[in-house]
Amino acid sequence: MRASTTFVAVVKDDCETCHLVVPVLREITGMADARLTAYWQDDGAFLGPGLAGASADDRELEQSFRLGIETVPTLIRREDGHETGRAVGWNRDEWRALTGLPALGGGLPVHRPGCGSRSVEPGVQEALAVRFGTAPIRARRIELGAGADPVEACYERGWTDGLPVVPPTPERILAMLGGTCRDPAEAVGSIPPGMAPCTVEKVAINAVMAGCRPEYMPVVLAALEAALDPGFTLHGLTCSTCFSSPVIIVNGPIARRIGMNAGLNALGQGNRANATIGRAVNLIVRNVGGGRPGEIDRATLGSPGKYTFCFAEDETDEGWEPLAVARGVPPGRSAVTAFAGDGIQGVTDQKARTPGELTRSLAMALRAVGHPKLCEWAPAVLVLSPEHYAIYRDGGWGRTRITAELHRSLLRPGSEVVAGADGVAEGMPPSRARESIPKFHPEALLLVRAGGVAGLFSAILSGWPGGRLFSESHPITREVTE
Repeated sequence: MRASTTFVAVVKDDCETCHLVVPVLREITGMADARLTAYWQDDGAFLGPGLAGASADDRELEQSFRLGIETVPTLIRREDGHETGRAVGWNRDEWRALTGLPALGGGLPVHRPGCGSRSVEPGVQEALAVRFGTAPIRARRIELGAGADPVEACYERGWTDGLPVVPPTPERILAMLGGTCRDPAEAVGSIPPGMAPCTVEKVAINAVMAGCRPEYMPVVLAALEAALDPGFTLHGLTCSTCFSSPVIIVNGPIARRIGMNAGLNALGQGNRANATIGRAVNLIVRNVGGGRPGEIDRATLGSPGKYTFCFAEDETDEGWEPLAVARGVPPGRSAVTAFAGDGIQGVTDQKARTPGELTRSLAMALRAVGHPKLCEWAPAVLVLSPEHYAIYRDGGWGRTRITAELHRSLLRPGSEVVAGADGVAEGMPPSRARESIPKFHPEALLLVRAGGVAGLFSAILSGWPGGRLFSESHPITREVTE
């Protein structure tokens, strides 16, 4: 063995296997041509006087962090200061091979698993990364006075949507960045209306504030990138006097993996992923882009969707083509669709029993989008509940036919919807009185399945009227990169 050979062991008192290997560590200290340092994470008394010369206090966990310790005991061999091997937990053959001592631990069991290192306990790893890491938070840090309430400080600085936010500490930001493999410094885009540059790190900061978990980050990033597509017209949506905000619809395996709700109360409260993903997007528009109500956000009334509006599609029926697949995403992939939408218009039909009856009934409700006499004006999402969908499924109708029949049922005689008809000044130009006018652009009516299994109710999400120029403003679907 070379004179420059050293060994490092990391142990803790609260670990039976660490107690088991104490005699082995003493054997290693007896080697004439090597030196051992035994770092302990909590209390080194269990090492005993025989290891007093090798014992080193690591209660601050700096060495454990720098060495990348996940399990104790861990034994590391170094040559000329460079690691040449390590053994994790107790495995007699591995420790013998690492040390070159063929009789090492002869009286011990062949194998015992180790315990989790204190350096990787929840919240600890992020705190250590802030203290000792090489990738510090780039965002400017705001120092609060002693005794200041961080939640109230966020209110005072205008960083909230009116609800409390989670203070974005460096530890929480680093934990959030752990949910994506993308570089924190990577530019995601310019956030309207101020067109301020936004990095992955800034997305993470706002995701923390919204209450997201790290595993939501790929969905938040995809949703933001969809909203930043020029075809979505986020700038116009934010500055509009209308009701609308980004509505995020999630498809694919990631929705199930992060626990999104596509069932009972899918459009309501109670699910963390649904609530916080949409909220993160809106907070980014506010805090990075400057889209604050009463300032550049000129919504006459607004809507609850300006807090958050995000849900997953129900993909449990294999016969149904999910929205993302219908919009070009390969089956089995995860994706988000950003739709510029308003609130919920409920549709109650408890008597229709055939696809034709239900289609005519839903079409009557869809005529109200924007205004019953405004056509080719705004897009819409029709959210089919399971009981309404079952009528279509039992009749052999899928997405394509339902959509086509709805468009057909929504054709209106121009004479009924022109301005002035029925004594209502609102309406289409009088020059179109002799036409049959479609309610929606051919691609402006989206169908989604969601909701609880009981209740003959569906929902309409009216869209932003900027969509009347569909080529300039329309829904955007973006695949999620995990």
